[in-house]
Amino acid sequence: MTDDTARGGPLSGVLVADFSRILAGPYATMLLADLGADVIKVEGPRGDDTRTWTPPARGDTATYYLGVNRGKRSIALDLGDPRDAAAARELARRADVLIENFKPGGLARFGLDYEAVRAANPGIVYGSITGFGSGAGRAVPGYDLMVQAISGLMSLTGDPAGPPYRAGISVFDVMAGNHAAIGILAALRHRDATGEGQLVEVNLLSSALTGLVNHSSAYVAGGTVPYRMGNAHPSVFPYEPLPTADNDLIVTAANDGQFRRLCGVLGIPDVADDPRFATNAARTANRDALRPLLVERLKRRGAVEWFELLVDAGVPSGPINTIDGGFAMAERFELDPVVVVGEGGRAVPTTRHPIRFSRTPATYRLPPPDLDEHGAELRRWLSEPRDAQRNEGRFEGDIEGDDDRG
Repeated sequence: MTDDTARGGPLSGVLVADFSRILAGPYATMLLADLGADVIKVEGPRGDDTRTWTPPARGDTATYYLGVNRGKRSIALDLGDPRDAAAARELARRADVLIENFKPGGLARFGLDYEAVRAANPGIVYGSITGFGSGAGRAVPGYDLMVQAISGLMSLTGDPAGPPYRAGISVFDVMAGNHAAIGILAALRHRDATGEGQLVEVNLLSSALTGLVNHSSAYVAGGTVPYRMGNAHPSVFPYEPLPTADNDLIVTAANDGQFRRLCGVLGIPDVADDPRFATNAARTANRDALRPLLVERLKRRGAVEWFELLVDAGVPSGPINTIDGGFAMAERFELDPVVVVGEGGRAVPTTRHPIRFSRTPATYRLPPPDLDEHGAELRRWLSEPRDAQRNEGRFEGDIEGDDDRG
């Protein structure tokens, strides 16, 4: 490994034309930027919608936007303007990867659909993120909340006696962004081996159905339609919040050894030998009898005290934190969850890339860009003949930054 590779990341030298907006696409391209890719964010004249999704904000910019757009350069292009559309096509011609989340066919009128881009750039890896695919669902707009409802997730979320609830985050946007990044990396690997680019399609509904994992399998393999159970798990007990002397505590005993250790810490070792509770299947079937035995003991101490005792004994558990508590716990575990990108007035605290590499660490080279912040230099670069550029037309801007060597 060269020093340049270490500094630039494992995707150093990969140029990504990012025509996506909102969350799924920008999250995918931020992950690629963290890994060293040179990401050029193409925005309309009014910018990515999330720039104005407030509150909360940092200065005049929504923290929503800041959370998924570090490491990129911004150019504002009006695709209805012939000159801007030509610049966009030239960017696509030079790129290794293009990612977009328009409605299927939405970029065809600008000559930026997969077939048009491939004709000019046969090696392109073209990532397309939609709500419901490019077939019969092509005309349906894709929003995470819609997919949470349509996929069945909301039917599983909330109190059994209450209404369905959405998850607290746009879970399927994030999942689809992860799937898009994985697909793009696989396609780049294929291109390295064969020289062939390809179309990589991801849709929110398919990401949702695979992301429902055991619930999806319960239906497709077992013919069972799962139902809402609040915080309970359909197949494991205990695996839910239980009350203590002050606050609820997540208590998990996913196997017999963990359950025996839990009973030991609670001072009821004989419960682990009770035939009603000796196996996971028995505990799940007899949860209504077991729960009060556990709660009676848990109510003798507070949640934090039990957490320390249980973790020391090898029993998974955890307090129910607010977001600040989650970051504090990550700090306690030496995960260094916050990285500051940029300097001076442009410094923006962001959440650390989730993957650690021993040889090619993630890099944090640019703060989330202002709208069209790099437009002038990018337009100059795109207007120059490709063979006049170094590195076969690669944009050679200054994007030095910090490595994650934690």
